[in-house]
Amino acid sequence: MRVVSIAGSPSQRSRSGVVLRHAARWLEDRGATVSPVRIHDFNAEDLLFARFDSPAVVAFVEAVKQADGLLIGTPVYKASFSGALKTLLDLLPERSLHGKVVLPLATGGSIAHMLAVDYALKPVLSALKCQEVLHGIYAIDSQISYNEAHPEGGELDELLTERLHEGLEHFQLSLQHRTHARHKDAGGHLQLAL
Repeated sequence: MRVVSIAGSPSQRSRSGVVLRHAARWLEDRGATVSPVRIHDFNAEDLLFARFDSPAVVAFVEAVKQADGLLIGTPVYKASFSGALKTLLDLLPERSLHGKVVLPLATGGSIAHMLAVDYALKPVLSALKCQEVLHGIYAIDSQISYNEAHPEGGELDELLTERLHEGLEHFQLSLQHRTHARHKDAGGHLQLAL
């Protein structure tokens, strides 16, 4: 299984990035190939001026095209997901997420912003023709502590770890189901062609 992990925080050190790295490690430990993408991987002008021919943007679009699923991590600012993330998602062609599974991961200062994924991010993913956006994982900043000595750059509290693992199990099952269905469908087409 191929997964693209998109870190949508404009900050170099972010709690949503810590959650994403924990999620990526969990998936890699179970055999998935996870390709990390960070806002910082792109020249700011390429994002702001929508330079679709930028090598970094072309590579990003291709990585998403080849992926079975996406992890999308973002902080919540003013009741919405990161504007930098929106700028990046705007560079994807319209049907880029067709047939892919997406697990949103968001962090914010309080529980008051937990619906930001449903009301702000999910409509954008739908516009990209994503048919399976899983129930996102929302974490309060106090559940995540920075620790540069930790492999993922920080630690999650017990409750968040449990919720994240449950979400990842659902994500993995959805990926397996879609991959199996795609192979079965491809096999069916081959049989019809004979």
